[in-house]
Amino acid sequence: MAFQRVCTLDDLWQGEMMNYTVGGIDVLLVHTDAGQLVATQAMCPHQEVELVQGELSGCILTCRAHLWRFNVVEGKGINPDHAELAIYPIKVEDDVVYVDVEGVEPKFAHS
Repeated sequence: MAFQRVCTLDDLWQGEMMNYTVGGIDVLLVHTDAGQLVATQAMCPHQEVELVQGELSGCILTCRAHLWRFNVVEGKGINPDHAELAIYPIKVEDDVVYVDVEGVEPKFAHS
């Protein structure tokens, strides 16, 4: 597959996140307060709740259902620390955001 156009920078401001479908995969695009763009799996690895419904504070995303917390820039779980989010390659060219989902599988962690 390769990189696919998702949106423009005007569509997603700093501090916002939005779900997109890329090549049939649900992706959460996050634009942190610090200006970093991250593409991660759209569902919480715990019980598959949409992460876009959670709370973003800086680079920390808290799932609304059971308060699992993730550093979205690194994809690492904070609480619990064994959980992970799949991170998809992303690039920006001429203010257009592209994501590549090929070969990256969503993560799951039930506990």
